[in-house]
Parts: sequence; structure tokens; C-alpha cells
Amino acid sequence: MKILLVNPETPSTFWSFRNALKFISKKSSDPPLGLITVAAMLPVEWDKKLIDMNVSRLEDVHINWADYVFLTGMDIQRDSFKRVVQRCNELKTAVIAGGPMCTTDHREFVGVDHFILNEAEITLPLFLHDLQNGNPKYIYKTKEFPDISNIAVPQWNLLKMQKYASMSIQYSRGCPYNCEFCSITMLNGRRPRTKSREQFLKELESLYQADWRGTVFIVDDNFIGNKKKLKNEILPALIEWSVSRDYPFTFITEASINLADDEELIRLMVRAGFDSAFIGIETPNDESLSECGKFHNQGRDMVAAVKKMQRHGLIVSGGFIVGFDNDPKNIFEQQIRFIQKSGIVTAMVGLLNAPQGTRLFKRLKSEKRLLNKMSGDNMDGSINFVPKMNYQQLIDGYRIIVKTIYSHKEYYERVKTFLREYRMPTRKSIRITFRDIKALFKSLVILGIVEKGRRYFWKLIIFSLLKYPQKFALAITMAIYGFHFRRVVETI
Repeated sequence: MKILLVNPETPSTFWSFRNALKFISKKSSDPPLGLITVAAMLPVEWDKKLIDMNVSRLEDVHINWADYVFLTGMDIQRDSFKRVVQRCNELKTAVIAGGPMCTTDHREFVGVDHFILNEAEITLPLFLHDLQNGNPKYIYKTKEFPDISNIAVPQWNLLKMQKYASMSIQYSRGCPYNCEFCSITMLNGRRPRTKSREQFLKELESLYQADWRGTVFIVDDNFIGNKKKLKNEILPALIEWSVSRDYPFTFITEASINLADDEELIRLMVRAGFDSAFIGIETPNDESLSECGKFHNQGRDMVAAVKKMQRHGLIVSGGFIVGFDNDPKNIFEQQIRFIQKSGIVTAMVGLLNAPQGTRLFKRLKSEKRLLNKMSGDNMDGSINFVPKMNYQQLIDGYRIIVKTIYSHKEYYERVKTFLREYRMPTRKSIRITFRDIKALFKSLVILGIVEKGRRYFWKLIIFSLLKYPQKFALAITMAIYGFHFRRVVETI
């Protein structure tokens, strides 16, 4: 068999960092981890090629070469996904599709020959067995959640690694919480399933042997879903592994805000090489948190929690939402104050949307408030249901938030707030590469000369050099992120 694995194109969004990647001459922030994991599950004798449309063009010759095209996709990639299916149909190459978008909404897509839904550890072997026997079915799905303690190591050799800003790896699936708007528990369950210590280190070692050095995104739904195992097994082993190799990777991940409640866990993560965590904060309004079932965020000083993690050496990025039924009229001012005070530089603020199949989706459907499918873009200003707040008031307020927090003045002030609070880990010496020097000069030209808000950039440069010279590289990185975020906000 000749298998072509295709990752559809992702448009420029908040999380694509497309405008920032130009500073470091990269094409994409993260690789298609799902596809290279599926590739490792296919028969070893099959020929496999990968086209990630975010770093390479998909040509007809690629499609014609293949016996099957394996296609994945998320909601944000929906349009590109459909175009790939159409091209395959025109060239008469069979399409096998899976991934989160197909799992929740496969009926929308015509032209797909076989759907491999849910988690491939269960459904893909069933398809392969039927294919070998000459009678593959149209759809494969399951309600079971597989054991992931000892699964296939991603096939890194299919990637053009030099095109990516970071690599991705997974330790666990599932989240113990059940937020109304979130599709994680529907897709991966509420009981966190983890890889074994041996399996996790085996995958990291394979990435190390593939000569990757730099950022590794641990893509878990909630990395701290099983704190006990992390503290007793995984992190001590990861610390030993990282120290013995002079910290080849810096890790970023996603976690719930109760990470701040466990100083020992934070310290272990930082010692292991973690330098950043995305936290779903959502809203400073307690009634809205109660509405969506985000009870673990309620009744706590979330600004203090953020600053605690920053002081321990974790850069906190955050997700925020407006559009809850219980949002007061001043929610927009509340969000701005919280974000600025917390020093969360990377603050993704989106309008509430209801993903297919979630508890929110079902509730709004029963209330006859659903409008259409969500776009999958966290910051395009779209909403797929009728809000309780006046629609125009909600949209105007949302625009005020994003245009305020990413304006030059407020953004650079927030970077300064972060630099004052953040304590850099001392686990290793800083390595300056040619890429870093190139990014610095590009930033000085683009942000310091070309951009209109250049005076705020120079104020940040002077502030950092005089007060926090050891954080200067981080200040430059944050400034480059701001350039990307402003480009995104301009489209809203």
C-alpha cells in the first residue's frame, strides 16, 4: 500500500502564530501529531508520505501516487478538509478520514470512503483487518476509551522538522472536569488515561534521537489530571532524563488553575523543564463560572493564582470567554482589568460557542437558540447561538476587549507587569542561536522602526535592559507575539 497522510491548512488564527513565525523563519507552530501517530500504527511494510499543508503544498502528483489518502481535521480546518476530499474524488483516490471534527460531525462530509472515528487505537485495527479481508466498512466507531499506557511511538521521520517552531507529544487523554462548553469529555472521557513512565520517556528519547532540540508541547487536555502519578512517577523520572541530557527540551502544556494549589507539583514541573502552561480561566464572573460548570475556578483569587505560578517560573497563558448567559453588562471592563492586572501576556479572548455534541450544544438546542456550526476560530468574533445579552452590545463589547488588551500601550504595559512578577528558572544556561539573533534584528526593524506603536516597543526594550536584563530575550519574544496578535485583532 501507498499511503498519503494529509493535514489540511489552518488559516491565520490566534494560535497559528503565523505572523510571529516569520521572525524565526518557521512555517508552522506545531506538527500534526495525530497523523504521525496513526502512521506508526499502519503496517511497517506500507509506503507512507506526509503532506502538512501548513508547511508544504499538496500537489496532484502526491494524490495520484497514493492508494489511500488518510485525512484528519479540526473545525478550523473544515474548508480546507472539504477541498482536499474534492480533489481526491476528482483524481479517484480513496479517502480515509478521522480526527475530532469527523468524530463529532462526520455526516456533513461527502466524498469520504471510510471514516475511522473516535480513538484510532480501537477503530483503526478493525478497519485494517477488514481491509485485509477485502470488505472494509464505511464507518468505524466506538464508545470505549483505549488504554494508552503502551501505544505507538510517533513516526517523526515523516516530518520536515526544520519547518516547525515546536514538536508535540502526548502524556494523557481526558479531563476530570466537565465544563458545559467543552468537547473534551465527550471525545476523551472524564477519567484521565495516562501513558506509562517507560512509554513517555521512550517517546521523548525517540524525539531526542531524531535530533530535535527546543520546545515540546505536551498536548494533554489537562496535564495535571492525575497529580499523584505525576508527582510520584512521571516528573521525577523526567527530571532525571532532562538533567542527564542537559535539558534538550523546554515543555509547554495545558492545565487547570488548581495547579496553583500545589507548590510541590509546580516546582517539579519547572525542574523537569516546563516553562509555560495554558490555563482555562474563562471569566472573573462567578455566576458565569457556575453556569458553565467551571466550579474549580470559583471562589478563588485567580489573579493571585496566576502570579503564584509566575513567581515559581511558569509563564501563564490564558483562555477567556464572554457571552455567558450570566455575564453582566460590565463583563468587558472586568475582563480587561483581570487580564491587565494578571500579567497574562498571551490572553486568548473568544466569544462563547457551542461545539457539536457538548452539554452546551444540547441545552441551547433544547432552548431553540442554536444558529449554525461554530467556525472553530477562537477569535473571529463569531457566535453560533442567540445570546441572552443584546447581540450588538456583546459584539461591540468583545471588540473593545481585544482591541484594548492588544493595543500597543496596554499590551506592552502587560508585558512589563509580567516581567516584574516572573522569576526565571535557573536550571540551565541560555543558549543563543543564529535564529535568535536573526529574530532580534527583525524585531528591532519591524517593531522598532516600521510599526506605528514603536515608541512603546523601545520603552519595553529600555525597561527590560535596565531592570531585568536576564529576561531581555523573553521580552523580545513577547513583543513578537504582540505583533501577531495585533494582526489577528485587525480582522475582527
